[in-house]
Order: sequence, then C-alpha cells, then structure tokens
Amino acid sequence: MPARRITLTVTNDLTYDQRMQRICTSLAGAGYDVTLVGRNRNDSKPLDRFPFKQVRLNCLFDKGKLFYLEYNLRLFFYLLFHKADIICSIDLDTIIAGYYAAMLKGAKPVYDAHEYFPEVPEVIRRPRVQKVWQWIERTYVPKMKLIYTTTQSISDVFAKVYKREIHTIRNLPLAQIETSPTKPATRYILYQGALNEGRGLEHLIEAMSGLDIELWLAGDGDITEKLKTQVRALSLESKVRFTGYVKPDELKKITAGAYIGVNLLEMKGLSYYYSLANKFLDYIQAAVPQVCIGFPEYRKINDEYNIALLVENLEKDTIKSAIQRLIADQNLYAKLKENCLVCRRELTWEREQIKLTALYDQLN
Repeated sequence: MPARRITLTVTNDLTYDQRMQRICTSLAGAGYDVTLVGRNRNDSKPLDRFPFKQVRLNCLFDKGKLFYLEYNLRLFFYLLFHKADIICSIDLDTIIAGYYAAMLKGAKPVYDAHEYFPEVPEVIRRPRVQKVWQWIERTYVPKMKLIYTTTQSISDVFAKVYKREIHTIRNLPLAQIETSPTKPATRYILYQGALNEGRGLEHLIEAMSGLDIELWLAGDGDITEKLKTQVRALSLESKVRFTGYVKPDELKKITAGAYIGVNLLEMKGLSYYYSLANKFLDYIQAAVPQVCIGFPEYRKINDEYNIALLVENLEKDTIKSAIQRLIADQNLYAKLKENCLVCRRELTWEREQIKLTALYDQLN
C-alpha cells in the first residue's frame, strides 16, 4: 500500500523555517510521503536536502494584498494538479487555497496555527485588515478535519470559540548533545528571530548603554533599518552587531556561544501574549540563561524549571537591571544554567513529535 501523501503549505521561502523542517522530517520518518510548499523570492538561497520534497512557487508580488491573492491562486492550482491525501495549511495565509483544493480533490484539510493570526501586531494596528483575517478564520477554521496549534493557551481560546477539540503541538527544538555548564569565552547577549515590531528590540538597545557586553541580533525584518538608525543615534555601533539571517546550523552555534538570551515580547495582541517563542526554547536547549517577558506560557515553564529571569515590563532600566544581575551574580547564573540542562532533556522535539504523528495516524 503506498504511503499517504501530505502536502503542507507556507508563505515563506522554506530556507530558515526550522519548525517546518522538523515537522516534515518527523512525518516523513513516520512513513508519510511529504511535500512542503513555499514561495521563491529574488534572494532565496538554495534549499538544503531533507527526507521530504520541497517546492517553491514563483510570484510577481512580494507582499501586501496582491501577494496573498496571487500566492493563494498559484497555490490552489498547484495543489489541484498534484496528488495529496492530506493538505495542511500553516496559518491563515494559505488556508483558503488549501481548503478548496482539499474539497475538490477529496483530501482532508488540516490547520496548523503557528500563531494567533488575527492578533499579531502587524494585523491589530490595521482594523480593516484584522476584520478580513477574523472573517477568514471564522469561515475556514471550523471546516478543518484536524486543528492544532503551538501553545495550550491558544488551544484553549480556539476550543472555546469553535466548541471542538484543539490539539497542542509545541515547537520544541531537537535535543542537543549534553555538555557541561561552562562559561563562554566571549560574552554577548543574543536575540534570535525576526526584527519586527513588538519584539522589545528598541527597549533592549536602549538598555545597552552602560553595559559592558555586546548584543547580537541574529535575524532580519521590517524594522532592521530603524534599529540600525537607533544604534547610530546612541553611539552603540561597537556594542550592537546585526548578523542578518543565518541558516539553522550556524544559528545553533551562535546560540550555544551566547552568555545571555533575550525574549522581550511586547503586549501587542494575544498572539504574542499567548506565545511560546522558538528563541525561548532554543536558549534552554543551548543551556543559555535568559531574560524573558513574564507572559503565561513562559511563566508556566519557568515556575517548573527556573531557567530564566522574568520581567514584567520592558522599561530600559528593568531590562538593564536583569542583565546586570545575570552578569554580576555568578551563583544565580550557574544555577539557571544547570536548570537548563535538566529542562532541555524533557522539552525536546523527539518527545513532541510522537504526539504529532499520532494525530495524523488517527486522521480518517
């Protein structure tokens, strides 16, 4: 009997999407014939090899309403003419194409919500756009055969709204080789991820004045140039380093070498408030103590493992004080690092993938 075919769809170019690489690798390892579909951009880098197929769709438009319209049309026709038993839409921006293609092909539609899409900052600040995404969510999410998301908090919200079972598959990292808790030779604070609004980056840069440590920003995004202007205005060029996007393997090395990690989301919508960010989990896996905002999912894990200093606001003095404490209090730093080593044995993708493959195995 041939393997069941799963097609998963995203709007990014696939290169840096570690979550999808993990999900697709796990499903392929469980015996499924897996295809991951994304888009091709002018600056897209060659794809790495994985045990699943990767497809990039070309688009004339790169962002905005015309991009979403064009991409969903191209995606719909791709899905229509390629075999699939299950079509999994990642977030709302591919759900329309995924649903209608699944209906016409007799495939099962699945929804994987990586975030609470109508509640992300970029959407909230544009009420008309938010209403469109809210309509899309209310219209198409209830039609999905299977729904899962990244945190229990968001699952609870969806379950209350849609009156059905919503599953939680956390975006946990792959287990890393056990290492002893040693102090890095070069001290730097690390932020990894998109340089977008609502990530607390402006406050973090302000807090760097007077600190005897570097800050590395590993990523790129909508506010990169704004942040570089801020760094120049504060004369912090020698303290703040912009690495740009780095591939997953290189990012692991940068994370492992960090002295402190930071995860400072702002309260700009429920998507951030209920999040469980990749960076938070990656710092734990690399045994890097961190300064983190005290939102529910982070507090829940920290209450159990004590791996971070939580802050309740993003004022520059609050952030600076937390960083200074981790630098000055070596006993505290060593304890948090030791706790990371315990925590990272349990919060691994190797454990979480068992739940993921079981969901697809039970999909009739």
